[in-house]
Amino acid sequence: MQSILVDTSRLGVLRCAVEPEAKISNFETQEVKKDKEGNTIYTVGVMVRQDGRRVSVIEVAVTGEPRGVTEGTEVRITGLEAFAWSMGDRHGISFRAAVITPVPSAPAAGKSSGGA
Repeated sequence: MQSILVDTSRLGVLRCAVEPEAKISNFETQEVKKDKEGNTIYTVGVMVRQDGRRVSVIEVAVTGEPRGVTEGTEVRITGLEAFAWSMGDRHGISFRAAVITPVPSAPAAGKSSGGA
């Protein structure tokens, strides 16, 4: 399966729409999917908002639990790759990232940090 590296700087604002959850590889046994080194694969629903109007949600797989990523937080995705897949008459695009991290929030305007 060939991948395409995605330029996330062109995707607009990225927010967590669905918090990280372990990816299930076998729905009958509820077995959790692992990578070759035995690390758990997680999926995160990411809301992509382009040009202030259009919103899409993509599911992104990432190795290891993304810490601090909660619903509604703005996120940064590093190493996002897209993969085309097909199974019989079904087809689509899946996404995988190297890292998903929360974007630090800016301090509120007019607030001072300590002092008299």
